[in-house]
Order: sequence, then structure tokens, then C-alpha cells
Amino acid sequence: MTDTIILPDFAAIKTRQQAAWASGDYARIGATLQIVGERLAEAMDLPAGAKALDVAAGNGNVTLALARRSVDVISTDYVGALLERGRGRAEAEGLPVAFREADAEALPFADGAFDAVASTFGVMFAPDQETAAKELLRVTRRGGRIGLGNWTPDSFIGELFRLIGRHVPPPAGVKPPSRWGDRAWIEATFGPSAQEIAFETRQFVFRYASPRAGLDEFRTFYGPVLKAFAALDADGQAALEREFLALIDRFDSAADGTMRVPSDYAEIVVTKG
Repeated sequence: MTDTIILPDFAAIKTRQQAAWASGDYARIGATLQIVGERLAEAMDLPAGAKALDVAAGNGNVTLALARRSVDVISTDYVGALLERGRGRAEAEGLPVAFREADAEALPFADGAFDAVASTFGVMFAPDQETAAKELLRVTRRGGRIGLGNWTPDSFIGELFRLIGRHVPPPAGVKPPSRWGDRAWIEATFGPSAQEIAFETRQFVFRYASPRAGLDEFRTFYGPVLKAFAALDADGQAALEREFLALIDRFDSAADGTMRVPSDYAEIVVTKG
């Protein structure tokens, strides 16, 4: 008799994730990450007129970066409110971007429809990671590029999600998002379909007026943190707050009472074979 493997209920998990990312105001934190989108757009080095897809685009950092470089971009996310924030940013700059609600695990586009597909701190949160990776590959043409910006496992954000998981355990069988920032996993997942994989470790620095201000910003506007606190009683919230501040202290390089926390991320460009 063999053991039955029970897969996670990915549909239910995505419904909860949508609620988390729609809570707070991720766009407020997301906009601070714009430099990551600019760097990735430069690394992808697409020609003007290339057709690109931004997957799990949030408020559109990579979308805007590519559009500024005359790339023809469709910006997608499964949270409509975030797409509206991206639309507002694109309209403010007069950038011709298309916006469409879409699930990263079931992209509504034909095989090989795009010259390039990109995602920063987006597709890495898809619960069915292997399916999401296959979708990125499927909609990218042969010779096209997949550009990713993903938090690494030992980064500040990687540690933050581990901290949240200790207080509010994730569903059984769901793998940590930071796998997308692990070189070995990227090479194993994309390597068989790739001509080349460029993997660079970079840093984004979170800067706030104080560690407490940083905590308050994440607790108020970053959906997963907001939801974690909301799921705990008063004692649990106090414990999570203490440990969050301790985590900030471990990474904080400021010496003047402000918060300066570097967080490693992987900048990845896959050229599809």
C-alpha cells in the first residue's frame, strides 16, 4: 500500500493571498522598489518595440521601466486594485501600457506570445511554483528573455517571511517564496528550457525614519504583515512586534537612529532555448 500524496488547495490559498495583497496599500511600499524594476529592465536589454508581459505586476514597477524604454508592455496581476495604481502611474507619464487581470499560474495568452516576460517580487508568491514557472516559459518565445527580481532565502525579507511563518504557519505543502531567489532552484527549474541563465545577487535598501517607523509601515501597508498581525491575539501581536524589531536590528546598518536595512535579491535573466 502506498501513501497518498495530498496536494495543497492552491485555489483556496490564492483566494486568501488575493485578500492579503488587496489589504493595506502595497503600492505605497511597492513604489519604493522602483529602482529594482529599472535595473532589471536594463539587464534584460530589450529592443524598442519588443512585446513584453509583466506578471504579478503589482503597481507596475517593471511595467513602467520597460515602457520607458519603448517596449510594448501588458501589465497583469490578480489584484485589480493594484493594476489600477499601475494604470494611474502610466497615465501620469503618458506611457501606452495595457492592463489585464490574470493569474500567474494560468496566463491567458498563447504559447510564445511574448519576446520577454518579467516579474519583480511578484510571481515568486504564486503558491504553485512549478506551474507558475512553466507558464512564464510557455508564453515566452524561443530566444526570448524572462527577467525576475526575487528576494533571496537569507535576505531581510526572506527572514521576515520565516518570522511570519513561525507565528502564522502557512498551509501544509506550500513552499517558501524565497525559493525563487535560490540559484540552485532557478537553474533546476528553468535550466532544461534555457540557453543561458544570468543570476546576480543585488541589494535593495529599506530606509525609514526609525525602526519603529519601518515596522509601522509594514504593519499598516504590507498586506501579508498586516494579515499576520490581524490573525494573532494581543500577546501574539506583541511577540511578533518584538521579533520584527529584533530582525530589523539584526540587519540595520544605520548609526543615527534611523532605519537602513539592506535586503538581498536575485536579479535573474533567463534566455529561453
